[in-house]
Amino acid sequence: MLIKTRGIVFRAMKYSETSMITDIYTEEKGMRSYLISGVRSKKAKIKASLLQIMSLVDMVAYDRHEKGLNRVKEMKAAHVYQSLPFKVEKSAVGLFLAEIARKAIREPEENKQLFEFLYNVFLYLDSTSQPIGNIHLWYLLKLSTFLGFMPGGEWNEHTPFFDLQEGIFVEEPPLHAHFLKQDESRLIHELLDLKLEEVHTFSIKREERKVLLNHLINYYRLHIENLPEIHAHIVLQEVLE
Repeated sequence: MLIKTRGIVFRAMKYSETSMITDIYTEEKGMRSYLISGVRSKKAKIKASLLQIMSLVDMVAYDRHEKGLNRVKEMKAAHVYQSLPFKVEKSAVGLFLAEIARKAIREPEENKQLFEFLYNVFLYLDSTSQPIGNIHLWYLLKLSTFLGFMPGGEWNEHTPFFDLQEGIFVEEPPLHAHFLKQDESRLIHELLDLKLEEVHTFSIKREERKVLLNHLINYYRLHIENLPEIHAHIVLQEVLE
């Protein structure tokens, strides 16, 4: 059947001389893989420029399989980025957000709240003139709420440690090594209370940001079975330093 949906391009790979395979998170059907023929030819109806990572698109697609490849009938830009692909810091953050989403989201099914969350983060990243150095940390925490392992409890003097393995704030350091110290746990708590538009006000030192990012990636590894290796954070850390 044909579906009409918005989508976010998370990956595009050359398949043949003129075709590409894409991973697109769609509003109507969740994560889907599409074979798009002819995009690299001169007479292409769907231009390869539409398939850049992070692109926001409107599309009409054939939907037959939750797994395997589907095909796209029509596609156009839903939003033309003004700064995201052209500013090094924004691009590095955006590519990290896209990689995390592609590798962490497993369910090939509709989740419109998750789609709106992802879509709006990319729109904000493109439009904002505020500092963006904390968005990826906030994003990891907020995305975890959609993936089923949102941090539980709250940071206070009685529960000052965050147990990464159990996903909760606890009274004493756990016996395993996967936990945050008191100051690191406080930062998690403060980030969780912020809206996206407030993230630039969050005060954190450069080294703290780097340590916290590594902890949060570990948090994902602990809660998502066989999570593929994450690579974009290496470039991201270099760009933000």
